[in-house]
Amino acid sequence: MTKREDGGYTFTATPEDFPKKHKAPVINISIADTGKFIMTASSDTTILIWNLKGQVLSTINTNQMNNIHATISPCSRFVASCGFTPDVKVWEVCFGKKGDFQEVVRAFELKGHSAAVHFFAFSNDSRRMVSVSKDGTWKLWDTDVEYKKQQDPYLLRTGRFEEASTMPCRLALSPDAQVLALASGSSIHLYNTRRGEKEECFEQVHGECITDLSFDITGRFLASCGDRAVRLFHNTPGHRAMVEEMQGLLKRASNESTRQRLQQQLSQAQEALKSLGALKK
Repeated sequence: MTKREDGGYTFTATPEDFPKKHKAPVINISIADTGKFIMTASSDTTILIWNLKGQVLSTINTNQMNNIHATISPCSRFVASCGFTPDVKVWEVCFGKKGDFQEVVRAFELKGHSAAVHFFAFSNDSRRMVSVSKDGTWKLWDTDVEYKKQQDPYLLRTGRFEEASTMPCRLALSPDAQVLALASGSSIHLYNTRRGEKEECFEQVHGECITDLSFDITGRFLASCGDRAVRLFHNTPGHRAMVEEMQGLLKRASNESTRQRLQQQLSQAQEALKSLGALKK
């Protein structure tokens, strides 16, 4: 990518592709937000960490029988994977102060499911993770821990999602970790993560199975794709969660400036729900 004199950019393909290193089909590719590395995962148990020039920096064996999903955390520190085993494994990709790659080390694991994990996701600040398993449950985790001191993630909430026991499913966690979206087949289910309750269900929103889900960076919208369409939904449970949180904080607020700020945020969330016809009396 090179900058032109008029301020725009010119994109040119690199002279050659990355060398073929995987022995099984590649199922995931992710680029660190820092731009320091690329992760690729194949359907066996291999994850490769590359630099942007196509050199392999590290090879990870997940030991999960086969990989189902792998990704890089939004903070770019971690690489995580799930597969046939009932856990999610997380590694830290370490760089030196000058930006030079050093090593990949095991950080922590999410343990608690009793069957294979279908999918997982990070919150926007990487302090929360959520997982869904073939055991018919989803779990929300506090991953803001000192893993170098062997501190394990805390399980915050377990919810039921029976569809996961009979078919593969995908999920997305809102940036603030307040709302969980679960997709099975062509339907989407939205949960409040604080209470663990299902709040919305969108039935048969695609003509085929949903292949991906994602919240936008503001958390106001949820996008799904499955057939040849991308569909956008309003995140009404997110607005409701904001109302609940602001009402709770208002009761405890001690000074007037804080109360005014909280009241403004509360009013905005209530107005959003009202405009969507979703404000509960």
